[in-house]
Amino acid sequence: MPVTGAWQPAVWTIGRFPLRGQGPRVGPMSESAPELPQRLRAALLVAGFTYDAVAEVLGPVAHDALARNETTPGLRRTTGGWPLETLIRLFLLQAPVERAAAERALPGLVDRLAVEGFLEQTVGEVAARLDVRPYAADDEHLWVVSDLTPGLDGGHARAGPDHVLGISAASTSLAQLTLRERVGRSLDLGTGCGVQALHLATHSDAVVATDVNRRALRMARFNAALNDVPVPVDVREGSFFEPVAGERFDLIATNPPFVISPATGERLVYRDSGLPGDRVVEHIVREAPANLTEGGWCQVLANWVVATGEPWGERITRWVPDGTDAFVVQREVVDPAAYVELWLKDAGLHGSVDYLVRYDTWLSWFEEQGIEAVGFGWINLRRSGGSRRELLEWPYDVEQPIAPAIRDWARGVDAEVGADSRLVARTDVRQETLGAPGAEDPETVVLRQQTGFRRARRVDTVEAALVGACDGDLTVGQILDAVAQLLERDPADTRETYLPLARELVAEGFLSAAT
Repeated sequence: MPVTGAWQPAVWTIGRFPLRGQGPRVGPMSESAPELPQRLRAALLVAGFTYDAVAEVLGPVAHDALARNETTPGLRRTTGGWPLETLIRLFLLQAPVERAAAERALPGLVDRLAVEGFLEQTVGEVAARLDVRPYAADDEHLWVVSDLTPGLDGGHARAGPDHVLGISAASTSLAQLTLRERVGRSLDLGTGCGVQALHLATHSDAVVATDVNRRALRMARFNAALNDVPVPVDVREGSFFEPVAGERFDLIATNPPFVISPATGERLVYRDSGLPGDRVVEHIVREAPANLTEGGWCQVLANWVVATGEPWGERITRWVPDGTDAFVVQREVVDPAAYVELWLKDAGLHGSVDYLVRYDTWLSWFEEQGIEAVGFGWINLRRSGGSRRELLEWPYDVEQPIAPAIRDWARGVDAEVGADSRLVARTDVRQETLGAPGAEDPETVVLRQQTGFRRARRVDTVEAALVGACDGDLTVGQILDAVAQLLERDPADTRETYLPLARELVAEGFLSAAT
């Protein structure tokens, strides 16, 4: 499911309008305005406020600048005053606009949006108090309401503890990871503003979305109504699996508050669980399978501790209950200093008076806990009755969306491969050889996938010949016997050695069962 629209939300500062996090907290959206989502949707459609249209107006330079939280190029591109430009300036660039221009872009809605906490008015001008942002997924035009985010144009402002994050790299990453087959019931655990719930509603008969942040729940309800999702989204307040105790789901998608910290003092609910270290991810991995139907999946975007002297995967596999398959992909490893800097800046604390103290305290805690690094990645759990595990360290480019490759992995580990199996090589697999010019035999042979994870596997002559001959006509045993004869090897020894490797080739997606 290709998704776009991952501009990092930002905040505009001007003398008469307070920074986000200063002044009174806004609603948002009282229960007394049930018609507002539909009216706002109609206005956004009439103005053409879609991701593609915005990208066209901004152009590549301003578009990329906005992704870096810089507004000047965008402001220079939106001076015409027509409704689409006004909405871009108001909600994306967070610039105040003339009231008359706001009325043309949002006819009959400015006063209501001000009452409901979306806008703030002064004499002759209107500014945004909430972010309204276009989003695109599978050719659908969506919009997401969230809080403004500190940091636009280098401004310094702290997010409030109940801050509701909008579209982000994390939310789009999880959307690309999540399986999209039709399911009965799905759960968006820790929904925030509801981005994952919007996706789940397109292929689920029922969706439940949970969070501990009441402001987030109100925004999630509003976003579901704003986008006229095809099934109702049941929004519930509560921590972890408490709101769905005793219920089971075919699919759980979650981007939990996974930031690894001492869990002391103030916290931002959208990223800080209140639990120390990676306990929040551990809790989800341990508890999720009990909330899955047979064959159901839980997919987690997560951080985890890389402890001194311990392989990164051992920690995670200890959490996975029996009867659950786990496919864990470590996409990135970050040293403690870089990690602390990332999240202090995320909170708008870079350059603050207590920045250095916070930095030092956090690093000291990492040292005390024996944390040498932090891993970023994906945890995919399947309630299967088995206990298959794969730990893949893969920082390389992958094809997006990656969800089909997760499904292919499940098919691969489920496949039973024996001498009588008939297999076919994936059409995207290419063979690369390395050796001295003119040499009779290559020094190295590598099989490389062009799609999915784009895995690469170094193989020997027999494995390369096996993959090359797998077209579904001959069995694996017949191919290995023929290769053994050609290379003057013992057929029995060849089968014993290479049948397990054939299973690995299937599990890794280089080969699949013939149909």
